[in-house]
Amino acid sequence: MPEPAFFLQVSRIRFWIYLFGPYLIGIAAGAVEESDVYMFASVLFGIYFTMPANILVYGINDIFDYETDRINAKKAEYEMLVRPGDRSSLISVIILLNLPFWIAAFFLAPRTLPALGLFLFFSIFYSAPPIRAKTKPFLDSIFNVLYIFPGVFSYQMLTGEFPPLRIIVAGGFWTMAMHAYSAIPDIKADREASLQTVATVLGAGGTLVFCLIFYTASAALAFPELGAFSAIFAAVFTAMIFVSFKFSRTDQIFKVYKAFPIVNAGAGFVLFWIIALNKFL
Repeated sequence: MPEPAFFLQVSRIRFWIYLFGPYLIGIAAGAVEESDVYMFASVLFGIYFTMPANILVYGINDIFDYETDRINAKKAEYEMLVRPGDRSSLISVIILLNLPFWIAAFFLAPRTLPALGLFLFFSIFYSAPPIRAKTKPFLDSIFNVLYIFPGVFSYQMLTGEFPPLRIIVAGGFWTMAMHAYSAIPDIKADREASLQTVATVLGAGGTLVFCLIFYTASAALAFPELGAFSAIFAAVFTAMIFVSFKFSRTDQIFKVYKAFPIVNAGAGFVLFWIIALNKFL
């Protein structure tokens, strides 16, 4: 059995904000009064979208990605390589950490089950057969809609409804761009492993154009709700894309990529407070 630190690394702690952040934004958008933020169910499922949900997403990814991960320098220097001998222990930990929360959702927040079901579907079959969307260019980006479902979950928990379709589409476009960008540093390893992704098909430059298009479309769809702030977000990510163009020509885009979680976390933090302050002040 690997050490606990192994499972923490597999869960990509620096990426927890990608699930926990949308969950908090959904809380802010769905809350009727401030007490909704602190109620037991809100806190409980907030815990779920830290370690448990993240080890589900990234653990399943690592279980099925050994052939490309073993030749990817990023796994040795920046993440954790899951070897075949680690798989059974990892599967056991994923089930142990996730199952109690799924049962809790059934009893404490049954109206979240559609959002939870969609989150699990996209999270599992992004990496796992028979769909294994991550090996199918463009479908791989579409399946990253999984990152908006923590927000749909919390919004549905508090309101009993799905967020407006326009917001879901805007969030989906954002996650498509986010996924495509994160696939660029893996182009070399994925090509060596004969794994096709949106980034291996488009190349670094083409993928950056893809990201620019979908970040812009997302901001445009969100404009009726966020106003000028959507334009600010678009400007920040456009700047990041243009900086990445410079580095992509010298195969150094990973240097920019390492700042990507910080930029995303900052954007999510600002978005949470825009929604919360607008609602409660």
